[in-house]
Amino acid sequence: MLVVVLPLAIPALAAGPDFPQLTGRVVDQAGILSPATREGLTEMLAQFEQATGKQVVVVTLRSLQGYPIEDFGYQLGRRWGIGQKAKNTGALLIVAPNERKVRIEVGYGLEGTLTDAASRIVIEREILPNFRNGDFNGGVVAGTAAIVTLLGGNPSATGVLPNAQPANDFEGSPWTLLITLAIFIIVLSLRNRVGKRSAFGRGVGVYPPVFLPGGGFPSGPREGGGGGFSGGGGSFGGGGASGSW
Repeated sequence: MLVVVLPLAIPALAAGPDFPQLTGRVVDQAGILSPATREGLTEMLAQFEQATGKQVVVVTLRSLQGYPIEDFGYQLGRRWGIGQKAKNTGALLIVAPNERKVRIEVGYGLEGTLTDAASRIVIEREILPNFRNGDFNGGVVAGTAAIVTLLGGNPSATGVLPNAQPANDFEGSPWTLLITLAIFIIVLSLRNRVGKRSAFGRGVGVYPPVFLPGGGFPSGPREGGGGGFSGGGGSFGGGGASGSW
């Protein structure tokens, strides 16, 4: 029986994951986001790309198909080609609700800004608390707004995040946020707490509180995206961070 099953399994593994189609800046395959969330994020990310040339895509998945989210995210980023070609300025926020996993996948060109440490902070401080409370909309909005801020954007300036406000009552400008993050990274480096990079991603140690902008939209299901969007040919090397709840 083993002899028969093994040859059948090998081609399936070699084929890789069955990736969703890139239908827009928000691909809600799992159907966990409200129409208001999808539309607001799509508009914000479109304006962010127009202003900076950087592409950020939000994707929710029905299943990781047995793959680690680090492996799936790395391959998905390369398959979709998020970010400008040669500059590799793309990032993905990936949510797999059935496996209770989340990941920020970072393109080569953004690894110096949206570092593994910064990505982990966004996940731990902005996304997971909302997810643990059953608020997928709030977690995705807060996480995306934090990513955009760290990449030099201003989510509130777009006017499409009406409920966004600093998390944990932190009143600070993007400059304050970046300075705080820079100090944190320096301390982290001095303590030599950066973990080793795995085959598809990198890990870091335990982090103190750092507050980032967050917000939320009304809850609701359904899938959405935005027609006419495509990746720019960017590439990924496994940078980013993951979390679970």
